Amino acid sequence: MHSINVLPGINLPFAYTYPMEPRAIRPHTKIGPFFISAHFKDAKDPCIVHDGVTWHIFGSGGTVVKEEWSILHATAPDIGGPWTEQEPAKLVGLEGMHVAAPSVMYDHRDKLFHMAIQEDFTAPSGGIEYLVSADGKTFSWMKNLLEPISGSAEAGLYDPHFSGIRGEKYLVYAGMPAFMSNDRPFIPQPDIFVAKSQTNLWTGPWNRMQKILDHDEIAWHHNRRQDPDYEWGIEGPQLVELPNGKILLNATCFLPEGRRGTRQRVFFALADNPEGPFKSLGPVLSDRDQEWESGENGHATAWVYRDQLYLFYQARSQKNPDPLANNWQYGLAMFDLKDLM
Repeated sequence: MHSINVLPGINLPFAYTYPMEPRAIRPHTKIGPFFISAHFKDAKDPCIVHDGVTWHIFGSGGTVVKEEWSILHATAPDIGGPWTEQEPAKLVGLEGMHVAAPSVMYDHRDKLFHMAIQEDFTAPSGGIEYLVSADGKTFSWMKNLLEPISGSAEAGLYDPHFSGIRGEKYLVYAGMPAFMSNDRPFIPQPDIFVAKSQTNLWTGPWNRMQKILDHDEIAWHHNRRQDPDYEWGIEGPQLVELPNGKILLNATCFLPEGRRGTRQRVFFALADNPEGPFKSLGPVLSDRDQEWESGENGHATAWVYRDQLYLFYQARSQKNPDPLANNWQYGLAMFDLKDLM
């Protein structure tokens, strides 16, 4: 096991503070890398969970070189750490090198960890699967939550995320279309979709509602499908209910300009309802003060806690100058809720 002690507000070399910029949402504090995996070269897709006593991070652990992934697991007594890596979580009854990007919710009523996870993110045909665990260490496969729809805008589903909003259960995910724009090798071009539990249980069944964010709606900070240098679509979505009732969409875009391997960014959008329409606030993690980050960041989980929004995100480190082999590590950014409401 491996742990690093990092608490918000402690003056460490890799904890730094940003001034707020006019008409821009920026964190007041960034910390990282707050966790270095002893098991995996790359740590991606963090999901934060609290079981009432212990804080958990579940994520994708592996390597971007081979794109083979397992389920990283770390725990802490407080949301700010110190984080201790545990043995990778076991998935019983579900296999696949691209099974990754877990979303986990702890339900205090049944005292179970509920996981939604992707089957694949590299090609159409992947669906979203459902597993449960009593201890957060071993998850058992139960059923398929959502199947892809061949030939549709949801021909491949990935990056699922559970959310509890206004007492009801939602599942937001990236859906890649069957037909891509322009003549080029296959590159996923997902938009963001949402489903709602018909039973208000994590098991579903889940009713597909609608697309809630399209490429064209964030064209001012996301690459267009028609661009010959198009890199990737919108992914890593999460819905969060803010204290004022607004719905925050936390997701990942790819900037229209720049060298490949440098464009990925976390962005926020706001709406009155989970179905939208969402108005984007744009990327929220600046590429300044890159003491450990190379500048690219992505797939994140936000958590409202103590009048703050905690954002756990993945970022490329500067450890390796090759963007295709650069280590991904976890960072933490903290925002004042008043800046979002």
